[in-house]
Amino acid sequence: MLMSSKICKGSSESEDVAHYVITEFMQHERAEELVTANQAMQFMSGMMWRSFNSSTSAYHTLYREKGRMHSITRESDIDGEYLEYNHNEDEVVGAIQGILEDMMADKTDLWYRATLLQMYLDEPNYSELSRRTGIPRTSISQGVEDAKKYIRIELQNRGIKYDI
Repeated sequence: MLMSSKICKGSSESEDVAHYVITEFMQHERAEELVTANQAMQFMSGMMWRSFNSSTSAYHTLYREKGRMHSITRESDIDGEYLEYNHNEDEVVGAIQGILEDMMADKTDLWYRATLLQMYLDEPNYSELSRRTGIPRTSISQGVEDAKKYIRIELQNRGIKYDI
């Protein structure tokens, strides 16, 4: 359940996803082979990730309403059979989310930079963001770059190595 909670980022659906994946894994043709090779957890983590994040997964089709909450997935993640769970990437992503939350709690420059970065993640086009917000394009790009730099420094200060 812990792995599912992390993959689903604490969503209330994490337990349902875990039960669904366990049931599907037990019926999978390669289940015994993967257990013997000590690769079952990695395999199941990929199943959990896909089940939770993909709008075309069997889990989504069976248990979710069409069009309900979804994270944006990278196309490269959907192409393979199952993703391997990457503990280091998960740690880095969690740390970045924590740093962003700390930045948002700040009432000055850090809040502004974090807000610009989050807007940029939703719409990665400085010109479009400038049109929507009325903030000059160069101010947006500088704020986003400052936020990225701050996050990199914070990751270094926390001793977190990253390669993503």
